Amino acid sequence: MYQRVVLAYDGSLEGAIALREGALLAKHWGAQVFVLSVVPGVGGVQMAEDIHAGPIAQQLDSYNALLERGLGRLRQLGLEPVGKLVVGDPVRAIGVFARGVRADLVVVGHRRQNMLERWWAGPSGSYISDHIGCTLLIARNAISDEAFDAEVRAAGGS
Repeated sequence: MYQRVVLAYDGSLEGAIALREGALLAKHWGAQVFVLSVVPGVGGVQMAEDIHAGPIAQQLDSYNALLERGLGRLRQLGLEPVGKLVVGDPVRAIGVFARGVRADLVVVGHRRQNMLERWWAGPSGSYISDHIGCTLLIARNAISDEAFDAEVRAAGGS
């Protein structure tokens, strides 16, 4: 059913849940896996970069290390993921990437926000489905390491 799966991963607990659920689905369907990490583009960070070189480079290094850890875990499961790190608005970046790899499933985590956070963040997160052009899974199923390992074994993984 799913042949090309994009996993949005930022190193957070929610991102790890998305990585796990997406990995299980990819193993089940024998899908090709793409992992996308998005460094949110922030105007203030860009201004600081112009004044003092380093903040964006440090942020990129941090996100790249997180991406590599996620890719490593997927390789341990017997998958052959393709990873990409980009800077920008996560919703738009996920949409562009998903369309670019012709994904038929995008898996993202869910982070609850309070009313003030939603007001500051704006509506863009609410419309991720409008940007991807395929099925969207919002992963929320946090399972123990033991239960995850059992699922991987049942799916024929390492």
